[in-house]
Amino acid sequence: MSAGTSTVTDTSGELAIGIDVGGTNTDAVALSGTGEVVSWTKQPTTSDVTGGIRAALAEVLDQLGDDRGLVTRVMLGTTHATNAIVNRRDLGRVVVIRLGSPAATSLPPLAGWPRELRDVVLAGSILAGGGHLVDGYPIAPLDRDLIRRELDALAGTFDAVAVCGIFSPSFPEQELEVEALVQDHVGVDIPVSLSHEIGALGLLERENATVLNASLYAVARDVTNALTTVVAEERLDATTYFAQNDGTLMAVEYAARYPVLTIGSGPANSIRGAAFLSGAENAIIIDVGGTTSDLGVLVDRFPRESTLPREVGGVRTNFRMPDILSVGLGGGTIVDTATGVPRHDSVGYRLTEEALLFGGTTPTLTDAASLQFGIADRELPPLDRATRQALEHALGVAHERIESAVERMSLGRTGLPLVVVGGGGFLVPDAVLGASEVLRPARGNVANAVGAAIALAGGRSDQLCDFADRAAAIEEAGRSAIEKAIQAGADPRSVEIVDVLETPVSYATRPTLKVSVKAAGPLARIGTATRQRI
Repeated sequence: MSAGTSTVTDTSGELAIGIDVGGTNTDAVALSGTGEVVSWTKQPTTSDVTGGIRAALAEVLDQLGDDRGLVTRVMLGTTHATNAIVNRRDLGRVVVIRLGSPAATSLPPLAGWPRELRDVVLAGSILAGGGHLVDGYPIAPLDRDLIRRELDALAGTFDAVAVCGIFSPSFPEQELEVEALVQDHVGVDIPVSLSHEIGALGLLERENATVLNASLYAVARDVTNALTTVVAEERLDATTYFAQNDGTLMAVEYAARYPVLTIGSGPANSIRGAAFLSGAENAIIIDVGGTTSDLGVLVDRFPRESTLPREVGGVRTNFRMPDILSVGLGGGTIVDTATGVPRHDSVGYRLTEEALLFGGTTPTLTDAASLQFGIADRELPPLDRATRQALEHALGVAHERIESAVERMSLGRTGLPLVVVGGGGFLVPDAVLGASEVLRPARGNVANAVGAAIALAGGRSDQLCDFADRAAAIEEAGRSAIEKAIQAGADPRSVEIVDVLETPVSYATRPTLKVSVKAAGPLARIGTATRQRI
């Protein structure tokens, strides 16, 4: 365990606690209304997640002492949903209803999934008449009778339903009608995921994201219950929130309905936290952990989002995710002493047991870095010449890989600073080609938890429109994005549009645009002093 505390100089009447559950550590920070890190801790992540959250929250509150009563918000970022998908465990059985027959029957739902994951998740699929063309013209009438018959045939075999219609992000009426039909026919206890609320245009990737969301309802229930239980155990009068993929927050009820939106929250938290701690608005961020180094790009204080389909557990999806490049370098990365090259595996959380620096027998990049400067006030044991040369060479290889990754993420743009955070930040040299400077902000080792604590609530909406109607489409998408941000927990008085993206649609019969609008705002319970630009 590691922890730290500082004197509260101005809490502005309240404190926020951010928690980030990683694969190795669960980090937590308490932040004052003026943005000061009041207390922080790193605790081992536990297999049940709850134990690590409980330990981290208890330690931060213990450091606060009598000021614990000032805590009004607790924000959590977690990889729990990602782990469930990757490990194929605790997932619900889903019926997939695709609206698009006869135009979309050649490729069945989940066709590109890994077989073992598809066998776990898919309870059955229904290809029903419905869907729209790009201009909104119906492909076929909605086949309600077929949906009812197929649901009856699958009765008792599924835990949730996923509905996906062709071009439903622009024309969601049929999906909403099917949701009402399912709840009326099967019961309101069966949750329904609608693709127009989750993914962007692109049928198969959006369908995949919607099915993953439906399969995660039980997982979401467990982790939301864990957070609310731990907060209740500590007798905190605090509102709880979850971090989502784009660096914003959502209320617990929203997270329970859209658990798939938490999958990229860890990297997004790191990027936002690094921006807050460094003061940078546009930068390249590198978060160096025990196993990997994750790089992202900060654009106007928010993570740059990927424009390409992203894979989650072997499944292609198109919901919003940060543009992240993961490099197999971390403090626990094992060094091959025969070649002097970092391997692709890591000792992970066993670093303090297995690394040479801590009395173990496994050479790691932490050991290599300690040859240049002291780490953790410890000294390496005597090394033979070959081992020393291998460690020195491995550190040089690591620096080259980091520089190559920075160049890839910059997309040719020069002059951006490189902000280094994470417990393994010592692996990054003080000068990196392609970066104007290297910044190492204070408390960067818990930047992910800081990112959760300072995040805004956000929402996004997509619209298809004729070019001549773009102004009206932007206005409608903006109104919908603001409503979603408020639903996620934003203060209605302060939410605003933070991004508008217009993309031409190819192969349309007339000039067509896809309009994507993002809104964000401070949380509804944040006091006036905290409604600052962060």
